[in-house]
Amino acid sequence: MKTILPLFFTACLLAGSTACTDLQEEIYSDIPIDKFFRTEEDVLMNAGRAYTKLQRFTEEFSLWTLIEISSDEMVAPARDDGFVWDNGRWDELHTHRFNANNKILTLAWQSVFEGISACNEVLYETETTPINFEGKERVIAEIKILRALFYYWAIDNWGNIPFTVDFTDKKLPVQKDRNFVFNFLINEITSNIDKLQAQPTSEYYGRVTQGMAYTLLAKLYLNAHEWIGQEMWEEAVQACNKVIETGAYSIEDDFFANFKVHNESSVENIFVIPFHSVYTKDRFYWYTLTLNDASRATFDFVGQMWDEFVAEPPFVAKFGENDLRRNSFLSGQQYDKNGNKIFFIEGPAQDTVWFIYTPTIDNYMSRKRWEGARICKYEYQPKLEYYVNDMENDFAIFRYADVLYTKFEALYRLGRASEMLSDPQFQKIRIRAGLAPYTANDLNEAELLDEFAREFAWEGRRRQDLIRFGKWGDPWWNKPTSGPNAKLFPIPQTALNTNPNLIQNPQ
Repeated sequence: MKTILPLFFTACLLAGSTACTDLQEEIYSDIPIDKFFRTEEDVLMNAGRAYTKLQRFTEEFSLWTLIEISSDEMVAPARDDGFVWDNGRWDELHTHRFNANNKILTLAWQSVFEGISACNEVLYETETTPINFEGKERVIAEIKILRALFYYWAIDNWGNIPFTVDFTDKKLPVQKDRNFVFNFLINEITSNIDKLQAQPTSEYYGRVTQGMAYTLLAKLYLNAHEWIGQEMWEEAVQACNKVIETGAYSIEDDFFANFKVHNESSVENIFVIPFHSVYTKDRFYWYTLTLNDASRATFDFVGQMWDEFVAEPPFVAKFGENDLRRNSFLSGQQYDKNGNKIFFIEGPAQDTVWFIYTPTIDNYMSRKRWEGARICKYEYQPKLEYYVNDMENDFAIFRYADVLYTKFEALYRLGRASEMLSDPQFQKIRIRAGLAPYTANDLNEAELLDEFAREFAWEGRRRQDLIRFGKWGDPWWNKPTSGPNAKLFPIPQTALNTNPNLIQNPQ
């Protein structure tokens, strides 16, 4: 059980909801602000409602799956029994034949813009309540930066988007181009960052702090060349330096300490989505999405596994045998919790063939249920059962390793990558993986991109890296070459039907 109970969980308890992201915001609109908020605690708990929208990031049909399946990292091939094909919706993403009616794409869009809407509502309520307290300005700044994170995801994946920051404006939002929203976000972050909590504390765990805001700013600058046609590498370096100068974060000795069940003590994780087995049900259940039923014996799980998501074979091959991060995948002979070999438990091979996850997949359209390396980066706790309890690991949106590698890439673009070689924290990322530190001879674009893949697998970042390095349209495992229009997802048809102000992205 977590000892930290942040605003996320408090907000859920306040609403009496078992699924935090199902909170019905409209029930609050019927209560006058001066009646609903009576204390500072009321205002803080209400702010937590905006944070709960982040919890949809890790669901089966989510922004995370949209990003991962469309990259060269993860795939959901049709199984030999026909399961997983799902009317081809996963294949559409994998092969970049994007469809505005795709369910995953539609729900990812909804989760992002529901987050923006929740932030707008909470900001309106917080700014207009007569309740005043010392940290009120800080809470307002937090929610503005949280909204900036949702808008960052929106322009990353869809480019020109509906834009509004006024909760009282009931007109359909107009569509703004990527350049407009990008500049809005830069101004929004820089004008609010000094109002945020400077040092991470248990009280601010899972909340927006200066470290999170500067990391978000650095990510915007890193992608500026791709998004608005303007190189902002030096600005990215300076934003990273702001995080470094806090002295609040460091690289963990153990890579997997950042992903343990109780990872709230990580000194590397800058901004996380907190999860809890009781208060955040049906939100973080990767074990169900990736493992075969045979793995119940390994992890002492209850209930059915869906055997859906696996790693693309060439992606696994990027990890050398000595790279400890290779353990982000589950492959090879499988054992029960007592160390005994386990058999395949389905079909003709039941109880006669040893169960071995193979990194290879022979047939994309008819995957055997032992084929494909599985997601195992986040530690799995015993007794997990979908619909009953969730993983308790907190999902890392930003890590200190991300900051150091963002600075590394920006310096590389400036021709100054060697400046990072003397930084022991930078070199520790490789050393803790069991690899040699980088030297000047190692520095090239291909190595940077592969190293980012190894360090940040399953963290929802790969698509952005591939686009920035000019590799998004390349053919990869069972995916043909795709054109430049595939850099953006289509706006969902449901959104176009609802809002005539929206113009579809070129397809």
